[in-house]
Amino acid sequence: MPEIYIYWASTALLCVLYLTSALLYLTKAAWTRQALADLGYPAYLVPVMAAVKILGPAAILLRLDVALSDLAYAGLFYHLVLSGLAHFGVRKPLGALPAAIGFALLAASFATQNAARAIPSPSPLAAAF
Repeated sequence: MPEIYIYWASTALLCVLYLTSALLYLTKAAWTRQALADLGYPAYLVPVMAAVKILGPAAILLRLDVALSDLAYAGLFYHLVLSGLAHFGVRKPLGALPAAIGFALLAASFATQNAARAIPSPSPLAAAF
């Protein structure tokens, strides 16, 4: 039973983190372009990342298809890892803090998803918990 609460709390917080970031990308596009440029990324990634930051959490929350939900977890995993490494690469470790928090929330959400969802994920990692 506590796994259900852990799942919904971690998933909700992860979605809030991503949707807040997407809102920032959409409302402060110039600042976001500069921040991405400081990390060495091109400006054309801003609308792509805004879409990803909306669609990824939507796929996890709605869970219309288990495989799509697992793919969204994988995409968010790689995004968080690469985001954290990008901040460490430019020697701004405090910038990696949201990625670290997101990574912990993602791990908790993924590990407890089978306890909270009717159709379990076939992933061995999710099934192990």
